[in-house]
Amino acid sequence: MATPLTADRLIAVLKAEGVRVSEYPGWRTRERDDETGLKFGPVHLVLNHHTAGSSSRDIVAKNGVAGLPGPLAHIYLGKDGTATLCSDGRANHAGAMARNAYDSFLNERSTHPAPSRASGTVDGNDCSYGIETENLGNGKDVYTRAQYDAWVRINAAFCRVFGWSSESCAGHKETSVEGKVDPLGPVEGYGTRGRFSFSMGQFRKDVAERLKYPASWSPSTAPAPAPKPPAPKPTPTPSVEDRLSSLEKRVTALEKG
Repeated sequence: MATPLTADRLIAVLKAEGVRVSEYPGWRTRERDDETGLKFGPVHLVLNHHTAGSSSRDIVAKNGVAGLPGPLAHIYLGKDGTATLCSDGRANHAGAMARNAYDSFLNERSTHPAPSRASGTVDGNDCSYGIETENLGNGKDVYTRAQYDAWVRINAAFCRVFGWSSESCAGHKETSVEGKVDPLGPVEGYGTRGRFSFSMGQFRKDVAERLKYPASWSPSTAPAPAPKPPAPKPTPTPSVEDRLSSLEKRVTALEKG
């Protein structure tokens, strides 16, 4: 449980983690608290999404979509790895979370059950920071290396400032009772790894690795060194006795010839 960060504090913790930050006009006062009569916070987790569209910054930060007013997240993460701040209050991003899934992230369990509506629901907009990451969500559009690196940094920044583990980082598909599938798609690479498929399990491992180091840390991007070939077996040096025996055999063969 944590009190949401002030706008200035949010900027500071993101920049300390090495995130490139942009401020969308009006983001400090744009929220859904007043319109809904519901308060943002306390917060318990970070919820990660893909936008399921392209050039979605204005939609996420301000305009929203039919039936769902903006802001649609607290942070919009572009392909170039820039984090655009969209809201400092309640945002329409999470919808209803299954209680069993919510509890697993609240209590930072190492395993997270499939979300079940039968377990009850929680309004995720009250209690989670939302990150919308630019991606078509078709399973083919690639998260860039810069984008994934920033994504890990953003989640780590929240975990670090609130004292959470990476088990407080969730994917929308892991909490939604509406059958959401995000985040989804291939990743260009991260650190020394080349292309791989996004998974929340691996994502949480990358966040956990980052939390072992200071906020200023960056993963190595040098390729892992190739394993050294095995050393050749040494050629045994024949003993004096062996050389004499070989010489005697050659002499005997010559005499017979």
